[in-house]
Amino acid sequence: MAIKIYIDQGHNPQNPNSGAEGNGLREQDLTYKIGVELANIINSNPALEARLSRPTPNTQLGTSNATSLAARVNDANSWGADYFISLHANASSASSASGIEGYVYSLDSSAEELSADIVKNLSEATGLRNRGIFARPSLYVLRKTAMPATLIELGYITNSNDATLMNENPTLFARGIYNGILEFLNL
Repeated sequence: MAIKIYIDQGHNPQNPNSGAEGNGLREQDLTYKIGVELANIINSNPALEARLSRPTPNTQLGTSNATSLAARVNDANSWGADYFISLHANASSASSASGIEGYVYSLDSSAEELSADIVKNLSEATGLRNRGIFARPSLYVLRKTAMPATLIELGYITNSNDATLMNENPTLFARGIYNGILEFLNL
């Protein structure tokens, strides 16, 4: 039986729960593109199966921030996902802020190992700095998922280099995440 990986493309195409903006780009568009690329790569491996929170660019989840987050978690839980990966783009008032981070419910967990393998491989694939893994137990998608879950900040949308890389090379990010999943699963 295939290992089920739920890919949550952070944010909605429009409010409620639309994402950050920077350098003429929208977070929800970047996470959508990278998520689709990642699902295609995962689904080409017979040992794995991917499901997307937003299968189309216009998929709108929920009618508020809370129901948008709940829809993602409930879909992953009812599908019986083995792992949950939420994709996001970071933002900062400092345009020099750059790099990749991972968030998990708690450190010293399988989620932390998954997150660390993904962030390390993303950093190697993209050349962006590995900023580390952090516990964020307050994040709904990490708190309410029934499986190991990580939220990955792919780069800073407010940094022109990070933003251009995410926009122009979504496959690079998808491949980095995929390599991290393979490393974590010893596949």
